Amino acid sequence: MMAAAAAAVGATRALRVLMAEDEPLAAEVIEEALIDAGFEVVAANDGQEAVDLAASGAGFDLLLTDLRMPRLDGKALIARLRADRPDLPVVVMTGYPPPEGPAALQTGRGPLRLVTKPVGISPLVAAIRDVAGASVAGAS
Repeated sequence: MMAAAAAAVGATRALRVLMAEDEPLAAEVIEEALIDAGFEVVAANDGQEAVDLAASGAGFDLLLTDLRMPRLDGKALIARLRADRPDLPVVVMTGYPPPEGPAALQTGRGPLRLVTKPVGISPLVAAIRDVAGASVAGAS
């Protein structure tokens, strides 16, 4: 039953991912893979561009971000976006995970997953679906 309900929701509108990744080749590969997996992607070259896109009204359902980026890093990006949307689901992809783990990045009350680069597309898509599902009221 739950899969049918999720399919009905998915048929209405694709999940929109705001992706902040400063490495152009990685961004291109990830964006193409996410589109192939059925997501819509709003791509930003760094955290500041992601904040600017959000401020300009770009709609998105969750944030996928790198941690180390110029101008505004992933941790600051999460804090800025969750200041307005504390329930925003977030997936962090990084080659430099904080020693304290995901708790070091958690602001607000939305779900957050940390994946370590290099990350395969399947685990990344699974993490995105996981946080998106966790943010839906009544999901279990």
